[in-house]
Amino acid sequence: MKKFICLMLFFFPLIGYSQQNLLQDSPLEYAWKNVGNAGFSSYQARGTSLAFSSSGQPYVAFSDDYNAGAATVMKFDGTNWVIVGIAGFSAGGTNDISLAFSPSGQPYVAYQDGGNSSKATVMKFDGASWVNVGVAGFSINIVYYTSLAFSPSGQPYVAYEDGGNTFKATVMKFDGTNWVNEGTPGFSMGVADFTSLEFSPSGQPYVAFRDEGNSLKATVMKFDGTNWVNVGNAGFSAGKASTTSLAFSPSGQPYVAFIDGGNSFKATVMKFDGTNWVNVGIAGFSAYRVHETNLALSPSGEPYVAYSDSSNSYKTTVMKFDGNNWVDIGNEAFSAGEGIYLSLAFSPSGQPYIAYQDGGNSLKATVMKYDSVYAGVNEPQASRFSLYPNPTADKITLETSLTQTHSTLSIMNLNGQQLINRQITEPRTQIDISSLPSGVYFVRLTNERTVEVGKFVKQ
Repeated sequence: MKKFICLMLFFFPLIGYSQQNLLQDSPLEYAWKNVGNAGFSSYQARGTSLAFSSSGQPYVAFSDDYNAGAATVMKFDGTNWVIVGIAGFSAGGTNDISLAFSPSGQPYVAYQDGGNSSKATVMKFDGASWVNVGVAGFSINIVYYTSLAFSPSGQPYVAYEDGGNTFKATVMKFDGTNWVNEGTPGFSMGVADFTSLEFSPSGQPYVAFRDEGNSLKATVMKFDGTNWVNVGNAGFSAGKASTTSLAFSPSGQPYVAFIDGGNSFKATVMKFDGTNWVNVGIAGFSAYRVHETNLALSPSGEPYVAYSDSSNSYKTTVMKFDGNNWVDIGNEAFSAGEGIYLSLAFSPSGQPYIAYQDGGNSLKATVMKYDSVYAGVNEPQASRFSLYPNPTADKITLETSLTQTHSTLSIMNLNGQQLINRQITEPRTQIDISSLPSGVYFVRLTNERTVEVGKFVKQ
């Protein structure tokens, strides 16, 4: 209620001028909103995996039960979710789908391939069809927990629990002709569940997993160019760890989220400080035990975690660490029903999106984003001023044809907090934003007759 009152006071000029010619694009509050229709897949969607194209289009890959569990990828075209290529393009049923974009912008998927003895397969969309990357079923035996990522040079890598090496962790890369091992196959001490692969900003592959060689605790390893080595201590979590999810901050620190058996199976996030793995905030920060965890870091480096909330019918909740505490992003338990196979990602403009199998919509796929709720309309209309360059790193120019001599410009973050405030007296004004963190910001221009809002992205 306090937040609502503050926001209402902040936007009071919009209410006071309600009889004037106002553009209805001022954000009054923020909430999780469906991207297109909820439950947009034809039938049940398992293993949802979300990623963004370089142009900012959200794509979702899933095991499509309408097509006997074969792989399907869909993208949002601005109005509807549409199929990329054909539905059910894989040779057989799939599990553990992982979607990623190459640096050149092609979508790739890795998965356990039921059409090839449950071995690992990677396919890419070439603009017309889904084609195999190398041979289908390239692993030596059955795999689980396939995780796909690209090196900075554009090579696809896949990590998985390797049935051909006593279910230890293996990473392979495509060298342009064949899939080859990165280091020794089966490099973990014991069975490696929930393998999660990411590259550091410097280009080293890291893998997080639940380590059966270390009492089912969390372990992270990296490839040093010759061998896979532990990052800090192996088995660093307080207790058993499940659904390990790995991500990097912009400065290169690895973070891991997991269900923490050492803290009543609540959500915990830890980061490596260069010497040790330390808790981010308090361990077990969720109110109750969680069903699964998925981690992503915002462009400004804030860790966000999505989880299925056992205290709210396993609906989806997202929290972020604000530097001091873990706080809810929007309402807790915001999904229509149980959220399963959670996949959290940020758009290029910095908005958090989440894809999941939606228990409130017949177990079909749903994608939601955390976005502004606008007064009177669902989407904003265009402002009558321009902001450029957008995105920008240091300065942004505001240009308007409405040369009011008593206009006030305010720049706000996504929480409605006013960060910059100044008077505008010229039709073209340059503003220094170099001190702002990376992210999305709103610009509010108020004068004697109108209130207008635009937005820009700080890189």
